[in-house]
Amino acid sequence: MGSAQRAAERYGGRARQPGPLWALGALVLATAALAGCGGGSRYPAYLPKRTLDVSVDRPLSGAASKPALTVEGLAVDVKARAFHVTITVSGPIVPGEGLPEQPPSTTCTWTVTMSNASGVVPISLKDFHAVNQFGAFTVPKFVPGEHRPPSVLRPGHAVRFQLRAYQLVGQGTMQWAPDRRHPVAIWDYEVEND
Repeated sequence: MGSAQRAAERYGGRARQPGPLWALGALVLATAALAGCGGGSRYPAYLPKRTLDVSVDRPLSGAASKPALTVEGLAVDVKARAFHVTITVSGPIVPGEGLPEQPPSTTCTWTVTMSNASGVVPISLKDFHAVNQFGAFTVPKFVPGEHRPPSVLRPGHAVRFQLRAYQLVGQGTMQWAPDRRHPVAIWDYEVEND
């Protein structure tokens, strides 16, 4: 007796074919077996070698004439007259999330990473500005007790440091203007404490 006939008897004369969920499950199991899940085998030959789309998954370019606008945590390749550098601003991190009463403002901490410098890049607090949703500018401070960055970043080195400011809850941007007048990179962020 064949499997189709047994299935027909089991379901009152109607033979049921395996549905799409069964096929999906079989495909997942076969893919896991071929990929060597848990076995630590090589990268499977049938999977694409390139997982990044270079036209999309790359840092934006920023310059004084055309600043890059991105979200916190993403890198910007800055092109200035005297240097090129990759800079990322992550955050803000805020204390007290989930408190029963949320204040209208809070302490915010951002992490700045700079690397891939082609020349000497100045590092100054006066070059960074946190701007809230009402357009108010704040020059952040270095986090107390943390190592302060050098005054310049030289080629072949990388630097990571933290900035802190008191900000209103809501939207804002962190701007970097190495000439102190023209932002070259702007990171959009949200201050949340709920």
